[in-house]
Amino acid sequence: MTPATPENPDAPLAIALGDPAGIGPEIIVESFARLKGGAHPFFIVGGPEVLRAAAEARGCDCPIVPIAEPAEAMFAFGAGLPVMAGLDASYTPAKPSADGAKLAFASLQLATRFALSGVASGLVTAPIAKTELAAIGFDYPGQTEFLADVCGKPYRDAVMMLAGPSLRTVPLTVHVSLAEVPALLSAELIVHKARIVAAALKSDFGIATPRLAIAGLNPHAGEGGRFGNEEARAIEPAIATLRDEGLDVTGPVPGDALFTPRRRQTYDAALCMYHDQALIPLKTLEVDEGVNVTLGLPLVRTSPDHGTAFDIAGKGLADPGAMMAAIRMAGECATLRATAQHG
Repeated sequence: MTPATPENPDAPLAIALGDPAGIGPEIIVESFARLKGGAHPFFIVGGPEVLRAAAEARGCDCPIVPIAEPAEAMFAFGAGLPVMAGLDASYTPAKPSADGAKLAFASLQLATRFALSGVASGLVTAPIAKTELAAIGFDYPGQTEFLADVCGKPYRDAVMMLAGPSLRTVPLTVHVSLAEVPALLSAELIVHKARIVAAALKSDFGIATPRLAIAGLNPHAGEGGRFGNEEARAIEPAIATLRDEGLDVTGPVPGDALFTPRRRQTYDAALCMYHDQALIPLKTLEVDEGVNVTLGLPLVRTSPDHGTAFDIAGKGLADPGAMMAAIRMAGECATLRATAQHG
């Protein structure tokens, strides 16, 4: 059974710490130092000493305020960064460990619980190290699949959208080899995920009539079947079904034409057939402001669109832009979702 979320947009956002040996701690403290009163209040689930050490190493103005309950964050936020006490580890940037992975997992579990119960208005997740988590028994491909499971949803209902100021993209197949993509594509899959995307654009982004563009898989969108049959077999029938349901859908659009400046003005989200088709343009255009948004869940969840970056952790090189964007977007989505549900 899918847990119900009591929508409370006035509650603070919960931020899961991520792997403490990655860049998560430093971009969190730097985000607080830069945002402060310019963002929806938030708190970090665990790692007060990790974050204190990261702030000192980064040289940023981020006093750590330990809290015992999420409700305290609203009052503490004016004095410093509220951090749930009781979960912690040593700050060892660029040196991942089992203890760090255990802290990351515990933080994710508790932050998710707060968001589902409504004591947090949404969830922001800092980057994790999947290999380190797998070593301690984390049996999920990533945080998105974990969240789907906890929310009682099948994995395919947790739809990844990458969002930035000028572009939103959705990969319909994600972490699979390119050779597997054609067999995985079906009209049913495209229709199912497009419905979730359209509903989320309405509820979480305030777009009354979402416009979806659907990419082709093959060069020239198949060139009438000369370069592949996936367009005729799956993509075109899906588009016809979605249009019959009243959705504003265009396509299949050749991949080399979908992301031109003029074309980007014609849609609110682009649905892409495979991982790199969606992520390359997003990361090229929105490298420091890209946000990973999970659609189709009973909670708001965002994450910066990058990994742990162990190679630069602790060196003061990590850009906090994507984390700041993820925090801003989570607050905006939580407010819009509550308005859509209660308005």
